[in-house]
Amino acid sequence: MSMFESAELDHEISKALYRREEAKLRAQLLNAQYDLKENGRFPVLILIAGVEGAGKGETVNLLNVWMDPRHVLTHGFAEPSDEELERPHLWRFVKALPPKGKVGIFFGAWHTDPIVHRAYGKISSGEFGDRIDEIVRLEKMLVDEGALLLKYWFHVSRKQQKKRLKAAGEDTNYPYRKFLKVSETFVRRTSTAEAPWIVVPGADDRYRALTFGRHLLAAMRERLDEKAVKRLPDRQPPMLRPADNLNVLRALKLDQPLSKAAYRKEYKELRSRLSALSRDPRFKSISTVLVFEGNDAAGKGGAIRRVTAALDARYYRTVPVAAPTEEERAQPYLWRFWRHLPRRGRFLFFDRSWYGRVLVERVEGYAAEADWLRAYSEINEFERSLVRHGTALVKFWLAISKEEQFRRFKQREKISFKRFKITAEDWRNRKKWGPYEEAVCDMVDRTSTSPAPWTLVEANNKYYARLKVLRTVCDAVEAALDRIK
Repeated sequence: MSMFESAELDHEISKALYRREEAKLRAQLLNAQYDLKENGRFPVLILIAGVEGAGKGETVNLLNVWMDPRHVLTHGFAEPSDEELERPHLWRFVKALPPKGKVGIFFGAWHTDPIVHRAYGKISSGEFGDRIDEIVRLEKMLVDEGALLLKYWFHVSRKQQKKRLKAAGEDTNYPYRKFLKVSETFVRRTSTAEAPWIVVPGADDRYRALTFGRHLLAAMRERLDEKAVKRLPDRQPPMLRPADNLNVLRALKLDQPLSKAAYRKEYKELRSRLSALSRDPRFKSISTVLVFEGNDAAGKGGAIRRVTAALDARYYRTVPVAAPTEEERAQPYLWRFWRHLPRRGRFLFFDRSWYGRVLVERVEGYAAEADWLRAYSEINEFERSLVRHGTALVKFWLAISKEEQFRRFKQREKISFKRFKITAEDWRNRKKWGPYEEAVCDMVDRTSTSPAPWTLVEANNKYYARLKVLRTVCDAVEAALDRIK
């Protein structure tokens, strides 16, 4: 028996009953919406999907009538624009997520393309499965971040659909059975405990509206009425030990010999090489994201400047990452990094990055243990999405010794134009050298993947570090260009 068959039964509600129930429902939904706004603890994201002619558009419009539209963010996703096609396919959805305290409506979201492409044979069964797995992981991330994710599938029978499409003057030659088969597979596999699909019968407008509205109200009310569980950050979170018990940082030979003359010669060659690669016609088909992490005073800024010196300033951007803003705190953790992803033909430099959650937030206790532990898998999935899209992703950890850091700190204090680079917080962080070192080892162990490996840079000698960074960037861009058919 098809999971949609029960939704094809005739359900009717009288006009008088509908009017009475609608008035009560509207008042209750409006109250819930204002409670959500006042509460501010979580967002509500409503996905509207289903077969053509089942009343999806009418439901979206109705919800904007029932609720205060000033606090409802409605997005209707049609064919992606050129700008959207130049980013990973999830970019436009993540960018549009509602902040905490708001209701978001996605009319045609991440489910649409996989179903349509599979129904028309544009993707294989394996690719369809990969897209489903990616969606399940995205939805789990949203729920884990606190979102109330509600997914509604509106359904009518083929007979009912034909009647509706004909009445609307639309093409009735809709491949109903083909879409139904693909949709049932998709709905079954993406209906999870965290985010189940709710199938809504769409034949009778009044029944459909009340069924949808009552479920939405109950879900919002249940979540709003929950007592907030205050999660206190762990003051000393337990450290995870790599399986091989290897301290990758202590295994590095941080003092690498290189003369200034040798540096200048190779730097000139590498800069020319990178400049040529960035002007290769094929570069317009890829984007490049470079992540720079490392100890304080390890030379991240200097390394970034040596790379950008080889590039046209119109085609790169640097994003310095600091503490999140109020706007960013109202979104899932990775949202603020998704939003910056570059279009094809561009370089993007992250001076510190999404790894803050498993480094500073973990060590300083800003994130609960469950959050930073979960972040490893979320980061890996995020990076896989970039690489699958054709992004050349290069991640650097610049490592220096504790003694070298002390020398650079003292030097910064003495040189007037470098004093802005040293703060009391930098000195305070030195006292947690051990916990930070362990956190870095865990990070490398759990996020150095085949698609996105870490490059560890021995940085006591700045000349050596800068050349290693430049050489790695050149190799990565060259490899990405070679993959283009």
